[in-house]
Amino acid sequence: MTQKPEVDFIDGPAPTTLIISDVFVGDGAVAVAGGRVEVHYLGVDFENGEEFDSSWDRGESITFPLNGLIAGWQEGIPGMKVGGRRQLVIPPALAYGESGGHRLAGRTLVFIIDLLNVG
Repeated sequence: MTQKPEVDFIDGPAPTTLIISDVFVGDGAVAVAGGRVEVHYLGVDFENGEEFDSSWDRGESITFPLNGLIAGWQEGIPGMKVGGRRQLVIPPALAYGESGGHRLAGRTLVFIIDLLNVG
């Protein structure tokens, strides 16, 4: 199992579009749009670097269909290969909205995602 990543502070203004960066590329099966994925992930707030969620802290990965997730994940995970680690910087419009009832509404989010399996 991979180690929990650390997120380096990102200088500059929050992006208004999805930023996809491969930390390292895997060599396994490729995640497809609308498919099921098993991942470990870490989420932090772009502005203050505060961690808001981590599957590593819960001690278990999570499996789900991509089409049930925020748009930033639906667009940012397909094309990833099993064994890879990817960073997504997701503006509010592709996360939990510009405003509203969710505690992360209006926030730009940074996720580090390890793709463990597809299917």
